[in-house]
Amino acid sequence: MLKKITIRKFLVSMAALMALFLIYLIPKENIYSLKDKVGTQLEYVDKETITHTIYLYNHNGMLARTKVATTPNPDTIETEAKELLEVLIKDGAGESKVPNGFVAVLPSDTKIISLKYEDGLLKVNFSKELLEDVKAEEEEHIIEAIVYTVTSISDIKSVIIYMEGDIVNYLPKSKITLPATLDRNFGINKEYDIKDSKDINQVTIYYVDEYNGQISYVPVTKYMNDKREKIDIIIDELSSAPLYHSNLMSFLNQNVKLLAAEEAMEQLNLEFNSYIFNDIDEKNILEEVIYTICLSVGDNYDVKEVSFIVDSEEIYKSVIKTIE
Repeated sequence: MLKKITIRKFLVSMAALMALFLIYLIPKENIYSLKDKVGTQLEYVDKETITHTIYLYNHNGMLARTKVATTPNPDTIETEAKELLEVLIKDGAGESKVPNGFVAVLPSDTKIISLKYEDGLLKVNFSKELLEDVKAEEEEHIIEAIVYTVTSISDIKSVIIYMEGDIVNYLPKSKITLPATLDRNFGINKEYDIKDSKDINQVTIYYVDEYNGQISYVPVTKYMNDKREKIDIIIDELSSAPLYHSNLMSFLNQNVKLLAAEEAMEQLNLEFNSYIFNDIDEKNILEEVIYTICLSVGDNYDVKEVSFIVDSEEIYKSVIKTIE
């Protein structure tokens, strides 16, 4: 009897040891890897999904800055530009990418015949439908949308627009003459407040637009008799009330003052009073304030960074490329 009990205990002990040995041999990842693998896959998908800036009509018929999903790592700049331009075409190949609340700008049936990029210049040839059946007030917006969309690609500084092989240098319905080579100096959503031909300044300012709970940024190029520095005009316009457009907003406090501005080493240093903060204790600046100022600076100055300074302390630094 004692012998049987001893043998039974021995067998139980051996079984327990064998079970522990098998558990040890089985890799942990085989038992707990599902969550890890899903996480890895999700992280991979997130890294593969990228967005790019594009300019489309918003709910008020103004050209607004928004983002669309694009193919990661395009083979060429021409490929990248073509993908963005296709989203601009109504009922085109990129129609499904147009965000809610936005409308494509280029007429349907417009075709992109060819693109060629070299040394910062993009040459794009469209079919005749580009300007064939559009209203006079739409012609300039079509050109603006093309220029601002393709120059949102960092390597593209300017563009020449062709139609059926001929350079578009004249808009037939609105009677506007265009320079052969276009860049952001052409302006967008133009607004004129000119009383005479002296001291005319051109400044592009970004405002906030909100629709169905979604925020976008709308650039307005203003032509005015004002010889001040562009940054002074930008801050003054953003902090002024009422705005020129009732549907556009600025979150910049009316009491904000720009105390100093210095451009050095591809950086624009802006010193403000404490009203730049939305929370003075935490020294926080609203994201909408940072974006409207930095986007405006990016269109008017050849700098890469904007530094926000209060009481000689750098509170925030923004790299313009990262918000583009």
